[in-house]
Amino acid sequence: MNEIIDGKIENEKFIVASPGEINETFAKAFNSGSVENLLALYEPEAVLVNRKGESLVGLNAIRQELTNLLALGGTMISENQYAFQMEDIALLRARFVLKTVSAQGEPLEIIGNTSEVVRRQADGNWLYIIDHPFGANA
Repeated sequence: MNEIIDGKIENEKFIVASPGEINETFAKAFNSGSVENLLALYEPEAVLVNRKGESLVGLNAIRQELTNLLALGGTMISENQYAFQMEDIALLRARFVLKTVSAQGEPLEIIGNTSEVVRRQADGNWLYIIDHPFGANA
């Protein structure tokens, strides 16, 4: 059951039935405003690469980075560009657009091209094991 806490939709269960769905699901989780919804898309020992190129390992480290992302506010869309699957592992690339406002109140658009690796879980859900949000930028 979804619960609204501080204007955020908490405990929303996002099902990722195929690898190509995870980017759209990430955007939905972002748009919910809940860091818990975002974290639910990662394996416990997943790696998130930040904009500095540093690898953040595990949900505690990833939580802070995702909290910073949510602080930007706005609305995200993310479209999968490809998903190459080999058994229970898949390599993905997506293009995302985050529309928000700057600290000065001006419209701000952040665009990126991701590189990710996801793994199928025992329940059939797919989760990030490596997430590099700007890994496919030219």
